[in-house]
Amino acid sequence: MNRRRSLLISVVAAVLAGLLVYGVYVLQVNQVEMQQTVQVVVPKDFIRAGQLIRDDMVELRAIQKGGYTEGMMTQTSDVVGQESLIPLGTQEPILQWKMNRYHLLPNEQQATFQIPKEYLLSVSNGIRAGDRVRIYVSGTDGSSRRIFDEKEITVASVKSSANVEVDNPKNSNLLSKVDGDQQKMYTSRMEANGAIDQINLNLTEKEWLQIDQLCSSKKAKLVIAFSSTSILTDK
Repeated sequence: MNRRRSLLISVVAAVLAGLLVYGVYVLQVNQVEMQQTVQVVVPKDFIRAGQLIRDDMVELRAIQKGGYTEGMMTQTSDVVGQESLIPLGTQEPILQWKMNRYHLLPNEQQATFQIPKEYLLSVSNGIRAGDRVRIYVSGTDGSSRRIFDEKEITVASVKSSANVEVDNPKNSNLLSKVDGDQQKMYTSRMEANGAIDQINLNLTEKEWLQIDQLCSSKKAKLVIAFSSTSILTDK
């Protein structure tokens, strides 16, 4: 009887030891998996809400696999060309729901305003919907300055003097011969040399009222210039 009891105890002890070893093994495997890293897209610096994301504004950062959650962006091409819906913190993994590709639409603080022709002194030819522009005000006294604190404004839509809405000609014969977004942007401007007759901008109420106050007296007019930051990588 004592021998049988001792044998049973030995078997139970062996099973428990085996389970303990297996548990330690599983724990170690999980720990190793947790220590494995995955590359996620993060902002290099703080990005405010409503800002169009450029390639030079984001980078890849390695995080532990255990810290990865569904919705984190893993390729910069998935982020570039989209608009931030909320502020994005420096080095904070970018989640898909925080981005929006329909940046031609005004954000919560904006509306789309058509700029009256009498307010315009000049508009760069070849500007297209989605471009970023800089706005300057030129006074009758010869003074000129940039407005909106160095901010660039998104163009909602434009129309040529022939009343044709100007957009990127995706089926263009010229565009089919070039590779890369910068080449496409340049080539599209070779095909869009007509004068712009109407331009609509996404502005906040404060920005529109500032333009209206400056130009309604006919003592100042606007100069709208194309910005090179419109050349984005959008794959």
